[in-house]
Amino acid sequence: MSLLPPTGSLIPVDAPFSQAQESWLAGFIAGIAAAGKRASGGTPTTTIDVLFGTQTGNAEFLADELVSGAKARGLGGRATALDAVTPEQLAGMSHVLVVTSTYGEGEMPDNAGLFWDAIQATTVPRLEGLQYAVLGLGDTSYDEFCQAGKLLDTRFEQLGATRIHDRVDCDVDYEDPAALWTAAVLDRLAAEAGVQPGAATAVAATGATTAAGGAGASRASRPGAQWNKRNPYPSTLVENRLLSSPRSAKEIRHYEFDLGDSGIEYSAGDALAVVPVNDEVFVGELLEQVGANGSETLDGRPVTEVLRTDREIRTPSKDLIADLVQRAPSSELAAVVSHGDKHELDRWLWGRDVLDLLRDAGPAAPGLDELLPNLRPLQARQYSISSSPLAHPDRIHLTIASVRYGDPHRMYAGVASTFLADRVAPDGTVDVYLQPNASFGVPADPSAPMIMVGPGTGIAPFRGFLHERAVSGATGRNWLFFGDQHRDTDFVYEDELTELQEQGVLDRLDLAFSRDQAEKVYVQTRMLERAPELYSWLEDGGHLYVCGDASRMAKDVEQALLAVIASQRGKGEDDAQAYLADMRRGKRYVRDVY
Repeated sequence: MSLLPPTGSLIPVDAPFSQAQESWLAGFIAGIAAAGKRASGGTPTTTIDVLFGTQTGNAEFLADELVSGAKARGLGGRATALDAVTPEQLAGMSHVLVVTSTYGEGEMPDNAGLFWDAIQATTVPRLEGLQYAVLGLGDTSYDEFCQAGKLLDTRFEQLGATRIHDRVDCDVDYEDPAALWTAAVLDRLAAEAGVQPGAATAVAATGATTAAGGAGASRASRPGAQWNKRNPYPSTLVENRLLSSPRSAKEIRHYEFDLGDSGIEYSAGDALAVVPVNDEVFVGELLEQVGANGSETLDGRPVTEVLRTDREIRTPSKDLIADLVQRAPSSELAAVVSHGDKHELDRWLWGRDVLDLLRDAGPAAPGLDELLPNLRPLQARQYSISSSPLAHPDRIHLTIASVRYGDPHRMYAGVASTFLADRVAPDGTVDVYLQPNASFGVPADPSAPMIMVGPGTGIAPFRGFLHERAVSGATGRNWLFFGDQHRDTDFVYEDELTELQEQGVLDRLDLAFSRDQAEKVYVQTRMLERAPELYSWLEDGGHLYVCGDASRMAKDVEQALLAVIASQRGKGEDDAQAYLADMRRGKRYVRDVY
């Protein structure tokens, strides 16, 4: 894909610049460069504020690159998390570039929610003196594609700010449009500033400092950064062992990936992206369903290989759903879609895959040639790293639940989880790349208390956090809330946690096994039970982390946290919300939820 032209439609990445795109770039550059003309002393007359909203680190990475490029070319620049900016500070800025992802179904990412709430107030200052542009990161498989960027774009306009040019919306494969946009902008900025071509180095080589968040080295400057989505590292899977009991209703496994000579350096709290390969058996079933025999080719490649490595064949795309509804208006899918109820459609689709939908369409189902364009590219799956580089510098550990459900007549399996569990041979290779997350890591102050809430596989990063603090000699107290269904079958890493307690690294461990008693007990239950001590840890400067399910657990934990704060302060719900907002701004309440 390329830049978003004024019409708002996405165009192929290999398409040449149109006149509209050239006009967009010219307007964008002129707006910034005009304000960045040097004063007689050679100092930039304005600073470009790059404000980012991020959930996994991609928007922060792009923000740092923009700042680095501005500084390399003699322009002022600084990157700041959206939540660290007040409306009054915003009103004092002259040029703002917003780079934001969208979380879940159209929500602001965690470090942008407070900013969004603030600029919606009726008392917010006007922004007539501000010029801005917005870059949105999103996923077209969601109905509210790039919604956070769209909302911010509109709100800035409503407050009187001048849009430098139309917003750019990027899909999950954001690298091409973002890189093309960044390169074009920097080249033209250099020309406006009188910099000779080639005088400035690549953006990522200069690094950047992130305001209100400490030093934020560009991701591209990290050792091992040559390994990425386009060029993953073929890591050897050196360990694959079952953590949960064979009697458990779940299958949770521990994996270890050898970093070899990759040069990859990770931090506790980062994620690892695993590039999966689809199940050959399922590929065969899909081909049989569309009347293909497997000998077909696509662009000179066997179609079986394309379906195994390049296409998402489990989760139906929006384009495929729309196509099937048109082809089979009497199908069950078409009947559900006709109601216009998104939640009803989500419920109907839950547990169904592409093969189910093709069978539902019956004779009207598309053939192979018509199906392929409606299958999304196969995406890497990101998992929270469950190790610390201080304890395991040459390996990355993951803690993953294998997704399996169904009955003997029709079994379903998670693409990446069962790829790792079943289809990678001992000491086989898996393509991986690092997904840094600068917003999720142990407290910078080694004496600060650390509270971790991570039921199920949500324990993953906190295992890494505890190892990090054990090896570094951090003096801060550590408290873990962990739980699952049954203690005797689902208490993963029990021996390790017991040893960490005996060593004095893990000061408190509160367990919540929901189905070991008549009344279900969850981690949020334990938080409420420990309210006085939990609040005391927060008052002592404690950092609270949450990892795991976003749809219910994370929301329930936040409500419990607010209840704890309200009960201990005795000043009501609004005060508790303000207290938690202060924790967010201070990066003392952070989440890694999915």
